[in-house]
Amino acid sequence: MARSPETFRAAQDIDVRIRHEVTAIDPQARRVHVVDLASGREFWEPYDELLLATGARPIIPKLDGHDAQGVLAVHTLESGIRVRKFVEMTKPRHAVVVGGGYIGLEMAEAFLLLGLNVRLIEKAPQVMATLDPDMAALVADALQAKGVALHLEESLDGFETKDGALSAVVTDRGTYAADIALLGLGVRPNTEIAAEAGIPLGVRGALHVDRRMATAVDGVWGAGDCAESYHLITGKPFYVALGTVANRHGRVAGTNIAGGQALMGGVLGTAVTKICSVEVGRTGLQERELQDLGWDHVSETIASRTKAGYFPGSGPIHVKLLAEKSTGKILGGQIVGETGSAKRIDVVAAAITGGLTAEAMSELDLGYAPPFSPLWDPVIIAARVLSKKTGV
Repeated sequence: MARSPETFRAAQDIDVRIRHEVTAIDPQARRVHVVDLASGREFWEPYDELLLATGARPIIPKLDGHDAQGVLAVHTLESGIRVRKFVEMTKPRHAVVVGGGYIGLEMAEAFLLLGLNVRLIEKAPQVMATLDPDMAALVADALQAKGVALHLEESLDGFETKDGALSAVVTDRGTYAADIALLGLGVRPNTEIAAEAGIPLGVRGALHVDRRMATAVDGVWGAGDCAESYHLITGKPFYVALGTVANRHGRVAGTNIAGGQALMGGVLGTAVTKICSVEVGRTGLQERELQDLGWDHVSETIASRTKAGYFPGSGPIHVKLLAEKSTGKILGGQIVGETGSAKRIDVVAAAITGGLTAEAMSELDLGYAPPFSPLWDPVIIAARVLSKKTGV
């Protein structure tokens, strides 16, 4: 918890009402219908300005056995605690993770660390859809090296149960014994209440907002995982559920609601994660997205070391950069490697934000010392090689 209700009240004089559920929005009368979950009391609360920050919720397909004991999803702190308590109480031996995104991969690692046999099911031909296939293959190799049984291009069909508890996970290719199944199938914006009130939705059912985070309904704003963003490179609305983006949304919306002036800048979907010993970072556009946009681009992938090769703890790192062929401008980047790899993606994100070409990026004056990088940092090496493929 970042802050308690008591802290909000004492430090900011904010009236925080937990265990109160808003069940309807009346934009014409500028009021919301509220249910006090503790007492059952219902009432209408008026507003001058309304910020919808209802977040997102995990995707749970309504398949046979989806509500069995042992079929779980992780999206909030509370749901994570429930998974941990389930493991402690039932002592499962076989875990099946469905979904190869951030949550699925991180939970696969957690189950490995707890001593479970882990199987991961992914419908797509690769894990981590936010990476290009060649970079995702490095992540898959790392998972399998740690003992995860990986099943790609395999779809979830349902769950077998015994006495109300999970006994197996069923796919279109087989049935696998399981004491616990973790669903990491992604999230969807929690916007049903907004849609019912006639507030327009946009990409993937998220609130359609402008760069001030205002919806098309007067006095109603949106921020966080329930709202759209704008892509920095394409300028088009898109949806990404990241804590960094949600916080930026909230700051912009709050400034404008309070009478200030703020605009939400573009988003690159920059994200980092760690799976077992492998760190992953990504930002900007992928090759598939560039192809869909018809963008003439070039790419380069290099292999290097996280530190000076002779320094203890030096490990492999792979860096992939993409650039517009005619201008040389950096359009995306992906990094997979051992400790010290992931946060290098921030240099790539900064280069894209600054409109740097691959050549200009290769001339960045980055810091060097053997415990931190080779003399030429891997992102600099990748940019230098990539610049030779551009038209500038």
